Amino acid sequence: MGLKMAAPYYQVREYVDRGDLHVFSSNYALYGDLSARVMEVLELMSPQVEVYSIDEAFLNLEGVEAWCELDQFGMEIKEKVFDWVGLPVCVGIAPTKTLAKLANYAAKRYSDSAGVVNLTKAGWRERLLTISPIEEVWGVGRKNALKLRAEGINTAADLAMSDAETIGSRYSVVLERTVLELRGIGCIGFEQEPAAKQQVLCSRTFSSRITELRPLQEAIREYAVRAAEKLRQEERLTSHISVYIRTNPNAPFEPRYRNIASCALPSPTNDSRFLMKQAVALLNTIYRSGYRYMKAGVVFSHLQPSDSYQSDLFTPDLQSTKTKNLMKTLDSINQRFNGAVMFAGQGMEQTWAMQRNFLSPRYTSSWQELPRVR
Repeated sequence: MGLKMAAPYYQVREYVDRGDLHVFSSNYALYGDLSARVMEVLELMSPQVEVYSIDEAFLNLEGVEAWCELDQFGMEIKEKVFDWVGLPVCVGIAPTKTLAKLANYAAKRYSDSAGVVNLTKAGWRERLLTISPIEEVWGVGRKNALKLRAEGINTAADLAMSDAETIGSRYSVVLERTVLELRGIGCIGFEQEPAAKQQVLCSRTFSSRITELRPLQEAIREYAVRAAEKLRQEERLTSHISVYIRTNPNAPFEPRYRNIASCALPSPTNDSRFLMKQAVALLNTIYRSGYRYMKAGVVFSHLQPSDSYQSDLFTPDLQSTKTKNLMKTLDSINQRFNGAVMFAGQGMEQTWAMQRNFLSPRYTSSWQELPRVR
């Protein structure tokens, strides 16, 4: 239809009005639950699964060929995920991660593949590399793609035939490894455990522009609380916090403003109360009146595991047993009763909250929103 990723709703409204396009608001609870179900199915089919993102995973198929054809196994994965979870998936099979990603791209793009592309078969890898644009290679990136095209490297095959050391010296070790991976030489191993996050972020675009400090403070408190919940879920502490605000960069007739403020915390913590207070203090230093604010966010960085933190005698302990028990109780109640408990400073009405007028039900994670059969 010629629609671009991340196009704003107003640009596609005519398609919706004609009935050619269906629009759904972000439904993070539903996405997260369905993702977990898909990964559980994959873990039943392979002894080693690396969850790469919410909708991607790598499976180690070592030894599978001894009892099953790889094409057949790929179809079994696809069919089982669809039968058990109800989601269509595509499968790319190859000797390396980079080639597997490219095979998955082909499985989605070419309908003749039936959703499964196996690059271990003779001639398939060479053919796919030849017809795949350089932008589709995992790890290349948009800026590198422009530079590579300027050098005459336009396809995945061009990159695979390039001198790896030269690519490494001109670009990076990462791109050098990509060249080798495209040749079938594995350079990117499986991660037994997901890499620890370097930061936790919570940001949203407001449903309407904010022109006063108070609603902006409410939004920042809300985001700090949500980010603190993520910290506790992952059993992490933060010792650095940043807050940013900005106006609409695409509004030609409005004054533009953006700013960010950061500070180190006296000691690591995941206490919503303290983090909320610090976030608002940072906001107050960068807020300027006379602007129509479009978006704000809170970022926690310098993370560390909560079970390895040791307090000292010279800084306040923000992770006392009393604090831990309170936050644990708060999370338990909100998880069971869908966010029933909140801080008054988060705002009771939240008129600035992100619009979700096209929100689909949380079919798999809310008793009140289960589908009904009559």
